[in-house]
Order: sequence, then structure tokens, then C-alpha cells
Amino acid sequence: MSEYKKQRCKYLIVMGCLVQRYYEDLIKLLPEVDLFIKLDEYENLWNKIDDLITSNIVEKSKKKTSKKITEIQPIKMPESNEFFERILTTGNNYAYLKIGEGCSNKCTYCAIPYIRGPFISRNMEEILEEANILANKGIQELIIIAQDTTKYGIDIYGKPMLAELLEEISKIQKIKWIRFLYSYPEGIDDKLIQTVKNNNKICKYFDIPIQHISDSILKTMNRKTTKKEIINLIQKIRKEIPNVVLRTSLIVGFPGETQEDFNELYQFVENIKFDKLGTFMYSKEEGTPAEKLPNQIHHNTKKSRYNKIMKKQQEISKQILSNKIDDIYEVLVENISFDKKYLIGRTMQDVPEEDGLVYIKNNTKDNEKLINTFVNCKITDVNNYDLIGKVV
Repeated sequence: MSEYKKQRCKYLIVMGCLVQRYYEDLIKLLPEVDLFIKLDEYENLWNKIDDLITSNIVEKSKKKTSKKITEIQPIKMPESNEFFERILTTGNNYAYLKIGEGCSNKCTYCAIPYIRGPFISRNMEEILEEANILANKGIQELIIIAQDTTKYGIDIYGKPMLAELLEEISKIQKIKWIRFLYSYPEGIDDKLIQTVKNNNKICKYFDIPIQHISDSILKTMNRKTTKKEIINLIQKIRKEIPNVVLRTSLIVGFPGETQEDFNELYQFVENIKFDKLGTFMYSKEEGTPAEKLPNQIHHNTKKSRYNKIMKKQQEISKQILSNKIDDIYEVLVENISFDKKYLIGRTMQDVPEEDGLVYIKNNTKDNEKLINTFVNCKITDVNNYDLIGKVV
């Protein structure tokens, strides 16, 4: 990014978790950066940028002219209720909408609560205003995110308000699909399940990061749920929403994970048959309780367990996708393959960047007009994690 300073970019400003955590180190390591802004400085973001620009102008004026400092015009800072003009980097069809910041769960392997602080919900009116702005930009799918979306509202409204928020967003006429990610199992209640079930705009998709299934490991991770509760929740969701798609994420090789613990996890994956599943090998995160736990697992063991889980999930995924052959799905067409043989899209069951794609045979040049539109597509084949189909 610093190369842009040789072209059009005047200032390189760095923000985010790493700045908050390694501020002093980054100042020494990256002298090409003009300004680092820590998370707890966001409220004064425009003042800091104004100071940077002002000091730069002053420095230049000292060298080149006798221009008085009083002639320098500071940048116009937005009012507190004024939205920034979002530059969308996710294309024409979908955008992420963050509804909260930070995390209060304090899982023992995770540094986020120590970096970003406790969970803080955004005001619902502010979220809805941003959602309307995105809709007016042509966005058709909103992806609701936070470190734990099920915690939304507890801190400012005294109770979980994710279901109510989803209902309000669904009233925005131009929005066609709404999905929410990172919903912790203990926060998924009957009201949220019924909202997903009964609202046609809300994707029948639950992303539930459970991390493990062994009660002993869950306890050491400081997770707030048990094996029995997780299984009961999955059964309830599938009973209420038979066509639901379930995604989860797991950690293998957590300190103290015995072979028996791993076997229990593997058997669980084999039995439950998640539609989508991602696995991580545990790695030490500086400053977390898990970093200091005894019985750290050797890398080769972690890798072996990772490979075994993912191989099993690949078999499960292939079978699930094969069952979709001859079914018809509504597909959002977003792109075209390099050789122009296929249009590329997603169903309501696929999160962008994370899940599979639908490759639609491009039979005519006119089909390219279908990009950024919704089409009905009949599935004809499966390729790894992707579907192949044709417009019907």
C-alpha cells in the first residue's frame, strides 16, 4: 500500500486490531505509515486525521513559503449522526452490515475480547439507516455480522434483539436476501428460529460456531454450552426448518484434547452431517488463558486430526450436494467465468467467499445480461463443493 504514496495517495493510515495490540512495535516496524489509529481512538478519528494534515501543511509551508498557519483550513468533520459514504468492495449485490463491536464471551483461546473490548451493540435506528443506504446503492443481500450476533441488543435494550432487527431490515423493499453469521448456540432461542422460519427474505441458514463437542474440552474453552444442548438445538432447528442449511466451525488440537475427545468430535461430525463445516488447528494466541495450558498438542497430531475431519466432511458435502441434482434453486448471478462458458452465482444457501458456487452453462451471449439478476436454475451436476446447472 505504501507504493501508492508514490502515485496518488497522500497519506497511509492504518487501523484495526493489530494497531490496538502492537501499536509501539508497528510504529518502529512500519515508518512508511503516516498515522496509526487504535480502536479506542475511533471517536477522535477525524481530529487525528486533521492534525496529521495540518502538521504536514505546516511543515511544507516552513520549507517552501511564509504561509501563515492561520490560513490552513482543517478538513470538514462529519456530524456524529452523519454516515460516511461507504466504498463497497464486495461488488454490486451484497454487503456486510456490522451490528456490534467487541465480544464478551472470553473463550480461552481467543484474544478478541482483550483487543476490542466487551460486546457493544449499535443502535437499531442507525443500523436500519445504513441498511437503507446500502439498499439504495443497489445492494440486494445484506450479511449481518458481529463477533456474536445473538448478543445483539442485550447491552442497550436489556434483551436479545436480533430477531426484531432482522424483521425490521426485511421491511426494506429493495433488500431480497438477509443472512446473519456467527450465532453462538446458547443465544439461538425459539423466537429467532421462528423468525428465520417464517420470514421469506431471511436465508434458511444458521452459522453456529460450536468449536468442539467434548464436554471437557468445551469447559476448558470456556464455552457456555454442552454436547447435549448443541445436539438438542440442531435437532430443533432441523425439525422447525426442514430445508435449513447448517454451518459450523471446529478447533482440533486444543490443549488437553485426548484421542478420545477427538474420536467423539469425529463421530459427531459423521452423525450430524453439517451442510458446511470449517476446521482450524489450534494455535497459541498471545495473552490468552489457553496459551498457558498444559498438554499442548504436537503440530503433526493437529494436522492429522484436521485432515481426518476435513476428509470426512468432504464425503458428507459431496453426498449432500449430489442430493440436489434435478432440484431447482433461485440463483443470484454475480459473474462469468474467464472462458465465458459459465455464469457464476450463489443460492440462498451459500455465503460469499465461504461456501460453494453455482456454475450455470452459458448457452447464448444474451445470458450475460443475467449478471446481477436472480434466475431459476436446475442443478445438473456436482463438482467438489460447487454445483453445475442450467437456467430454466
